[in-house]
Amino acid sequence: MKTLVIAEKPDMGRTIAAVIEPKAKNNRTYLEGEHYIITWAIGHLLGLAEPDAYDSKYKRWNIADLPIIPEQFKIVPNPRTKDQLKTIGELAKRASSIVNACDAGREGQYIFALIQQQLKLRQPVKRLWISDLTAESIRRGFDGLKDASEFENLTHAARARSEADWLIGMNASRAFTTRHNALLSVGRVQTPVLALIYDREIEIEAFQSQTFYEVAAWFRQEGVEYRGVRQGDKLTDAEAAEAIAVSVKGKTGHIAKYEAKQTKEYPYRLYDLTLLQREANAKYGYGAKKTLDIAQALYEKHKVISYPRTNSNYVTEQNIEGMHKTLQLLKNGTYSELALGAKPELVHKNNKGVCNPTKVEDHHAILPTLKRPGTLSKDEQNIYDLIVRRFLSHFYPPAEYKQHTVLTEVEKHEFKTSVKELLSLGWKVVLGSNDSEQGASGKKKSKKNSNEEEEAEEWTDKAFAVQPDLPVHCTKSEFKEKATQPPKSYTEGTLLKAMESAGKQIENEELRDAMKDSGLGTPATRAATIERLKNVGYITMQGKKMQLTLKGRTAIELIRRAGVDLLTSPEMTGQWERRLHQISKGEAGQDKFMENVKKFTLSIIEKVRVQAPAAANAFGEDTRGGKGRGKGTSARKSSAANNSTNRAGSRKASAANTSSSTQTAVRTSASPQSGVREVLASCPSPGCSGQIIEGKKGYGCSRFKEGCTFVIWKEYAGKKITSSMLKSLVEKGSTQVLSFKRKDGSTVKARIILKNAATGELSGEKQET
Repeated sequence: MKTLVIAEKPDMGRTIAAVIEPKAKNNRTYLEGEHYIITWAIGHLLGLAEPDAYDSKYKRWNIADLPIIPEQFKIVPNPRTKDQLKTIGELAKRASSIVNACDAGREGQYIFALIQQQLKLRQPVKRLWISDLTAESIRRGFDGLKDASEFENLTHAARARSEADWLIGMNASRAFTTRHNALLSVGRVQTPVLALIYDREIEIEAFQSQTFYEVAAWFRQEGVEYRGVRQGDKLTDAEAAEAIAVSVKGKTGHIAKYEAKQTKEYPYRLYDLTLLQREANAKYGYGAKKTLDIAQALYEKHKVISYPRTNSNYVTEQNIEGMHKTLQLLKNGTYSELALGAKPELVHKNNKGVCNPTKVEDHHAILPTLKRPGTLSKDEQNIYDLIVRRFLSHFYPPAEYKQHTVLTEVEKHEFKTSVKELLSLGWKVVLGSNDSEQGASGKKKSKKNSNEEEEAEEWTDKAFAVQPDLPVHCTKSEFKEKATQPPKSYTEGTLLKAMESAGKQIENEELRDAMKDSGLGTPATRAATIERLKNVGYITMQGKKMQLTLKGRTAIELIRRAGVDLLTSPEMTGQWERRLHQISKGEAGQDKFMENVKKFTLSIIEKVRVQAPAAANAFGEDTRGGKGRGKGTSARKSSAANNSTNRAGSRKASAANTSSSTQTAVRTSASPQSGVREVLASCPSPGCSGQIIEGKKGYGCSRFKEGCTFVIWKEYAGKKITSSMLKSLVEKGSTQVLSFKRKDGSTVKARIILKNAATGELSGEKQET
């Protein structure tokens, strides 16, 4: 009898067949040769059954039926690929042994394990474990097939991950959905990721920009010119800043301190998947899923890169020879000039920037393979280019600079100058023109100092030096108004970084150490998590920026107020991933892990059960109608239910309308927040007992239906009214002194005053300086 080889996808199966059975007959769903039959899954052929597979009552979502905790989890075929599953079963009857050739990782292991379980395969199994699909790797992998028993613990971890996700996702989603009458998706990874976005948005909203003034001066000494920025206390007064600028112009000063030291900058780390996704997002605007799909095509279809779903930035000693062979290959073709200028001797087993076996678990860093690319799409070429250039950079010496720091004193004021003088580009010649410092004289780059203000750093490829003993002349000066900047909204790239490093800022040393090798999700699942947040309506994209929807905001607030904020915690999720890793290594037990998951599931349901339901419009448009619906309901019915509920809500709102335009504005902006959003202050309107809450366009009174017309809009005279400013207006009657720009470009100092406590009308009060 023959050996049955089961790959994860068709392209992989055909690639393997071309190596081990080059004359195999193609039978569409499998290939058959003299010794091997090669077939494939199509991703996940099986999955965990829906709750109604255990009891028909679960077809309707009812909080009274929770928790749903199966004694034994059932698996069911994917209806779209059940024919392929049947094919594998029929082929297995003709095989005396099986090779698991699914992806070398936790998910690949799980795909095969479910097939083996469903089809009751009893044949002995060997494991093909390779990191790329080149002919050389496939031959080497089949020459060294591993026994399936070596991966038993990895299978346990994969099952635990899947079943734990099911328990938390099914129970928590049903609990929150039925309690709050809106379709709310909750998950052990997606919820803490959503919380990261929520917390950043709250931080941005709460941020109060402060105006300050920067004084800069230009100095000349013996033909050398340089610019310095005043040091010392932050200047918040324009006249004081202008006075300093005037006082130093044309004056002679001296160099109080001068340091010059040589520095080296080594190549950036080789790519793991997350780092590749981050850079592709920053450079090309690609989403995480798009980059993963492109990388997977470069691996599976084109075979020009190694396995992309890796979390390692390093290689092992066994990869060094292959890297040298790939360098030789690149000497002919698009990258010939860079490859010919490379130094092979720089990549060796003792170079810890490249070769670090202790930091390679299942897969090494992403590398180009020994296969020349054929025709690649523009997107594929872009990702391949990133990988090749990063690979080549390690065959070049470090970039060398001389860092100059000058402190110049004039009229008792100190000015700081930072100049980075390029001595040798080194590996940076490999980067594209937009990515490397080309050493153009006077090119500036911003860096942050301890006060989070931007500090100019000049780059030059010309020799720079000053004489500490000689005087300097201030040729010109200026002062500029600046403002402290709020944190930036997440992009997919910066969110991936936050997911990867979640937990690293924890104060608890023991917990921080426990999370140092984990994060939110895995490199292979992070892109899917971001897509999930988009699909369920929790976030939207505005260009590269992620924006939290009202539904996403309310979901996090409800979860935290229910007392199950562990669901939003990176610490807990990171610990779960770490425990799964321990299970995969045989260092922890699957049963104990699942026991703890079940206890946590029970606690979630009990706390949600006693939570007050959310307000009628707390989630915005098109989010109602979730109660009692499971995945079996068609999208059309779901949409109809949502529309019906929204129409009913609109009729009620219409009945409550008054003729006041102010009340209408308060209703549309503030009402969705009622009962969910934070109460910011008591309403100052005389005789009103309402509370001020935040809406989309303003801060309004919760008693608008009773006739209160108080509202403060979120913008006044070009200034954003933050929640902190709102509290100050309501409680103190005015804001702090602010800086306003006139039409002629000049500035004026003023406070914003609450002119009318009954309506929220504002006015400005100029401050004499």
